Amino acid sequence: MKNKALHTLEPHYRMQSRETLEPRPRHPVHIILENIRSAFNVGSIFRTSDAGAVEHIHLCGYTCHPPNLKLAKTALGAFDYVPWTHHEDPLDAVTRLRAASIPIVAIETTEDAKCVGSFQWPRPVAVVFGNEVRGITPELLGQCDEVVRIPMLGYKNTVNVATAFGIVLYDILGRWGVLRDERATAAPSNRPPAPCRDEDQ
Repeated sequence: MKNKALHTLEPHYRMQSRETLEPRPRHPVHIILENIRSAFNVGSIFRTSDAGAVEHIHLCGYTCHPPNLKLAKTALGAFDYVPWTHHEDPLDAVTRLRAASIPIVAIETTEDAKCVGSFQWPRPVAVVFGNEVRGITPELLGQCDEVVRIPMLGYKNTVNVATAFGIVLYDILGRWGVLRDERATAAPSNRPPAPCRDEDQ
């Protein structure tokens, strides 16, 4: 890290607050995390949420929230850039989102779940992820408008929740056409984005 020029570092490493940065548009994706037991998973979700310019994270139940050293280790400052709220009861988050007419989609392995590869994501949308072992509670699952699953092609029937979150978020952004925007980059405004691997070949 010490060998990099200051202007090439992420704002977190330059110790820049959100207020000092140029505004970035956020995509209307709300995330509900219900009883996520691993602070490292939550930190990773924060970091990916910043990469995808998520609008808001709702941390529910015993899901950890800042300040937390383990969360901070994987978030790398992302909780300073992604808006978040802690709710003791996840149904409070649902009430808030319903009041804003935002559809709620669960990520869960139920028999009637639709496949992530073919699901047409509404815009805006709120996406629910549950506990790493028990999944989403029946009470919260019953409040969701749709259930979506990630296909499992091997012997395991689940993936890590932070991995699942990345898959789902970028499927949403891809379906919305966000990833085709050539302006999408975290690079400073005076530096062009790095080309994707298959560009100019």
